[in-house]
Amino acid sequence: QVHLVESGGGLVQAGGSLRLSCAASGLTFSSYAMGWFRQAPGKEREFVSTISWNGGITNYADSVKGRFTISRDNTKNTVYLQMNSLKPEDTAVYRCAAAVTISTAKSLYDYWGQGTQVTVSS
Repeated sequence: QVHLVESGGGLVQAGGSLRLSCAASGLTFSSYAMGWFRQAPGKEREFVSTISWNGGITNYADSVKGRFTISRDNTKNTVYLQMNSLKPEDTAVYRCAAAVTISTAKSLYDYWGQGTQVTVSS
């Protein structure tokens, strides 16, 4: 009965911004670390960012550090990914996920959303 639902994807020009949201239900949201992953056409799913249960610890992939910001609102059971200075290389399906321990490894995440498409044009 756990559901993670992403929203906020779309088509933007290079240099633009998007804010992704992931709304969670069916779990004790504040007990889980949350992460964002992405998969581009022809590539493996890769880690983007993660945040601890109370927001005290955050991690970012080198490719997005300084451009993306992860945050969470436990009163709304929602995690966000603010994406600035977008590049065509950021084009991918973005998925949120929940884990009992903060991690960059996708194998440690127990629950996954369906994903939202982000397309960055040049």
